[in-house]
Formats: sequence, structure tokens, C-alpha cells
Amino acid sequence: MDRRDVASWLDGPRARTAAAGEYPGQTLGLPQTGSGSIARFGRRLVAIFIDWTMCQLIAYLLFKVELGHGGPGSFAPLAIFAVENILLLPTVGSTVGQRILGIGLMSVNGRPATIVQVVLRTMLLCLAIPALIWDRNTRGLHDKAAGTVLVRR
Repeated sequence: MDRRDVASWLDGPRARTAAAGEYPGQTLGLPQTGSGSIARFGRRLVAIFIDWTMCQLIAYLLFKVELGHGGPGSFAPLAIFAVENILLLPTVGSTVGQRILGIGLMSVNGRPATIVQVVLRTMLLCLAIPALIWDRNTRGLHDKAAGTVLVRR
């Protein structure tokens, strides 16, 4: 990881644009398409929407947390989301939403993500901002910091 990875936004959108013939995941040694290729943004977005909706529903059913109401209970869905990620990612390799969409998490070395990687990734994902900044491999800062990548299964 260097300045180009973290601060490429200073150079504008072309800093993250792939060179001709380059595809997301190529620099990580991943295939361009099919199993093991980088999970594209659309799949990841739908997967997190499924996970977040499920966490909202669980928070409502368990704690009667209503959508849009403030107070300490408003953090219940986020806590449930964090627990889901920390429990499921190191054990089965994907959250419920990721499993439905056929994507999963692995370490950049090709092995399953460790609990340390998952906890770091989850903490940064819960902050939201690191997930919104990504590189030419479409990996968010939370994945870069944890040394993980979401791939198609």
C-alpha cells in the first residue's frame, strides 16, 4: 500500500482508471471473470442491502427498534451487522447477503480470511467511509487495510 492507493483521489478519477487491457483483480492475480474474480460493485451493493435489511428486521423484532428513530437503540442494527460479519465471515466465508449473491471474502493470499482480518474489516466497514473509497481493483480501504478481497464463488 502506498500513496497511490490511499490518496489517489487527489489525482482525480484517472488515478483509479485501469490501463488498457487491465481488469479489476489482475494485479492480485485473480481471473477476469467467473469463480474467483473480483465481485463487482452491483453484487456487493445488493448483498449489503440484504444484510442491512435483515439486521434492521432483527433489531425491530428483538429490541423494538423502529426505523428512523434516534437514541441508543438506533445503533442496534449496526451492532447486529457487525456481529453477523464477525461470526459468519471467518466461519463460512460470507454473510447472508453475500451467500445469496454468490460472493465471499478471502484473504489476498487466496486463503480464508482470519478472525483478525475480519474484525479489522468489520470495524472499518461500520465506519462506512473506508468502504466508499476504493482502488482500481474496486477494493475499498476497509478491504485493503485488512488484506481481504470479495470474490465471486
